Amino acid sequence: MDQPRTRGLRAVVAGTSFGARIHVPALRAAGFEVVALVGTDPERTARRAAKLGVPASCGSFEEALALGPDAVSLATPPATHGPLTLAAVAAGCHVLCEKPFTLDVAEAADLVAAAAEAGLVGLVGHEFRWSPAQALVWWALRRGMVGEPRLALDASFLPMLRSFPMSEWWYDPARGGGWLGASGSHRVDRLRQWFGEVEAVSATAPSLTDRPLGVDDGFHLRCRMASGLEAVLLQSAAAAGPAWSATRVLGTTGTLWTSGDAVLRAGAEDAEGDPLPVPEELSLPPAPDGGGPLAAMTRTELPPYVMLARAFREAIEGAPNGGGSAPTGSPDGQGPVAATFADGMACMQVLAAARRSAEAGARWVEVPAPRTG
Repeated sequence: MDQPRTRGLRAVVAGTSFGARIHVPALRAAGFEVVALVGTDPERTARRAAKLGVPASCGSFEEALALGPDAVSLATPPATHGPLTLAAVAAGCHVLCEKPFTLDVAEAADLVAAAAEAGLVGLVGHEFRWSPAQALVWWALRRGMVGEPRLALDASFLPMLRSFPMSEWWYDPARGGGWLGASGSHRVDRLRQWFGEVEAVSATAPSLTDRPLGVDDGFHLRCRMASGLEAVLLQSAAAAGPAWSATRVLGTTGTLWTSGDAVLRAGAEDAEGDPLPVPEELSLPPAPDGGGPLAAMTRTELPPYVMLARAFREAIEGAPNGGGSAPTGSPDGQGPVAATFADGMACMQVLAAARRSAEAGARWVEVPAPRTG
């Protein structure tokens, strides 16, 4: 996946886990020169920087910013996103920030305002906008292949929390832990990519494991969209047994559903459904080779993250002063667009409404309309 390094935009990556595994190779493949890796454990940071061939290993964010990078990529716990983003913006750096975007809506609004005022690009790490099935459903909906969408289901049961070690911060709500933020943020972003804004939500965010986690390990969101569509987002990360998922979009003239990376469509004249061909503009870079316990996850995550990193680079290079938080997408303009800081704040508004609903016994809670301008 790594390509020959080219000089040009210089980037710093903060985070030695997902940052080292995904952000570093994705940024390089998109044409950035990664000049530093930042981590809280000096020995681990130095070891991983050396393995990746990153020139500098930094024990503090300030040390990395002193190198004068053009861009910063944050793969750190959610509680750090606000302070680190503000520091990066103050240093004149464009920012690619992981999800969940912030701890709360107020912090998200501060970051949106700071990036816009400085004329800097701010994008959020919703790389799955480019994943094969999600991008193809988006493409089909834009072309009216089911008529007017009326009902959507996005459900999955995962054994992840029974088999995958999570970082310590993940079990602390005050630090942004929990499954609603970790995965629900991706699902809400998918919903907004496909259908626009969420108008109201009724939600539960339970803990279903047989051992107390202190945070939610699943969620059930009923979402009423501004378009009139109703959607259900249902997920558990603590399900025993094999993983299972179902995604369906019902419209006035047809239905879309996913099967792995494939998307099928059926209309009244074709009850069985046919797979949709993948258009060239949705093609992804090849998945990396390699082994290790996270190899399968890397093959899923890295190719769409390369596309996000390309969008980040294009936004920085192609718009006046980096263009603030203007959306950007594929080189030919036909593929998915990246999630901006404004999208990140809109997602945080939905998650905040979902948490208020869950605390109030799943009552309907309205989501504020996103800010414009």
